[in-house]
Amino acid sequence: MVDESGLAMEIANMKDETPIIMGSSEYEMIELFRRINISRPIALTLACLAKGREISSQSIEMVSGLRQPEVSVAMRYLRENNWIDIREEKKSKGKGRPIKLYKLTVSMDRIVSKIEDEIIAESRLVLRNIERLKHIA
Repeated sequence: MVDESGLAMEIANMKDETPIIMGSSEYEMIELFRRINISRPIALTLACLAKGREISSQSIEMVSGLRQPEVSVAMRYLRENNWIDIREEKKSKGKGRPIKLYKLTVSMDRIVSKIEDEIIAESRLVLRNIERLKHIA
């Protein structure tokens, strides 16, 4: 679960049992993503993946407090941008669907640069529209 006080949260990774920690830098990352209008599920998911480790969708849900459909929406966005690798791993016990494991395939710097480019392009379009409105008026 996400700790609203900003304290580090830990959860064991399905693969190697090392804890996944959501610390102050991840909380700051989430806040900054939200300030530039990145959706909450995408911001939280990126923060979970930021350290570059492989993580299951269930772990993302538990660490971030997101529900499964929200994680799926975020993963679709990350997949469409070719930012993640998805691997399926059979469960060691029991039946059911394999566990999906996700890992960033690009650096956070590249992701932030892509978001920056999109925001700059969108801002230029808005400014052109404002200039056109001024001209018409």
